[in-house]
Amino acid sequence: MSAGVPEPIGSVDELVDYLRGGEKPPEQWRVGTEHEKIGLREIDLSPVAYEGDCGIRAILERVAETGGWEAVAEAGNVIELRKDGASITLEPGGQLELSGAPLRTIHETCDEFHTHLALMKQVCEPLGIVWLGLGIHPLHAVSELPVMPKARYKIMRSYLPQRGALALEMMFATATVQANFDYSSEADMVAKLRTALAVQPLVSAIFANSSLAEGKPNGFVSRRLHTWEQTDPDRCGVLPFVFEPDFGYARYVDWALDVPMFFVVRDGQYIPAEGRTFRQFLERGLGEHRASLDDFDRHLTTLFPDVRLKRFIEVRGADAVPPGLTCSLPALWKGILYDPESREAAWQLVAGASQAEREAACRDVARRGLQARYAGRPVLELARELAELSRAGLRSIGHAGDRDADETGYLDAVFAQLDLGVSPGTDVLERWEGAWERSVSRLIEYARY
Repeated sequence: MSAGVPEPIGSVDELVDYLRGGEKPPEQWRVGTEHEKIGLREIDLSPVAYEGDCGIRAILERVAETGGWEAVAEAGNVIELRKDGASITLEPGGQLELSGAPLRTIHETCDEFHTHLALMKQVCEPLGIVWLGLGIHPLHAVSELPVMPKARYKIMRSYLPQRGALALEMMFATATVQANFDYSSEADMVAKLRTALAVQPLVSAIFANSSLAEGKPNGFVSRRLHTWEQTDPDRCGVLPFVFEPDFGYARYVDWALDVPMFFVVRDGQYIPAEGRTFRQFLERGLGEHRASLDDFDRHLTTLFPDVRLKRFIEVRGADAVPPGLTCSLPALWKGILYDPESREAAWQLVAGASQAEREAACRDVARRGLQARYAGRPVLELARELAELSRAGLRSIGHAGDRDADETGYLDAVFAQLDLGVSPGTDVLERWEGAWERSVSRLIEYARY
């Protein structure tokens, strides 16, 4: 092929092999953590625009200069920073996300998180900008939120509202914390992905934290979960085929092939796919362009099931939360997914549930958080059992830190939340209507990073 023209995919088998290429032996397993945050100008509680002396562009430029990050621009606009395997990226409504480097221990990933917060505080406090750990913007409607200058988001803004009534709310107003995990073989991937999808409603309930929107209660404990249900049925949700006996790389590829694409990227330009599925792109191309592995990898990042397979497994169902809980998310999942005994026991907690019961649990968790039910059992009870299994898994793994024999201490915030008996979003709502007297300043103090 000539320089600059990507090598075309020869067959679907190459896509299966691409996922297989993500396999790593256990000694090379890592955890990557991603957390988004919602910005406000403290002086008037307005959203943070992209332009201006106190805008997103200025923040990114100052973070790059202060922290030694490399700035990445698109059409002359800084949209991303990169450093040592990590990145700071720009979400559609001005949310900022730290995509952490793949790290061996939760000690390292939590240090990375707090280093990032310290840098953001150093840069943003003089600008009067505060960042919040909440699953949805608490004050402003989508129509009031700024539009970020990224080409991919322009295409998504056009396409997704045709598929779901709350797609723009998902893009512009929500924030999450998620984590990425490795697998050693196809069987290991299947066990991890299947278990993660099955117990995701329990984890979502522990972290459900989006009960206030547009300055008032919104009727949900996790409004963010509800928005995903109303975003795009082609690419979201609890994938039923994962629980079928023949699930493996080929089944995931087969599903991904039939999801419509957003775009193709050539020479830095985003070309709308105009509703073509990846299978159609593979078979017939898009104008002069033919499908490459880079295209497939990019397509995988535009699929949004509750748990996603790329060349690693990404768990995606938790709302953004204040700092004390943020480091708990990767720790909770690590204890479940990286210890075989805890993983099997976690699967058995909900193995008897039907697909309809899994989906009903997701909807009930969105409404009621830890007070929901899952296949007839209280979610709070199941979540306590899951947290205990994670703690046992982390003890078994035994990754020590400078002061700790293992990583179980990062679950303390989870157990404290479970002892309250309600999700963070329920706690916020009770305080908002009670002791806080609907004070935005009290909400900010609770949620600020």
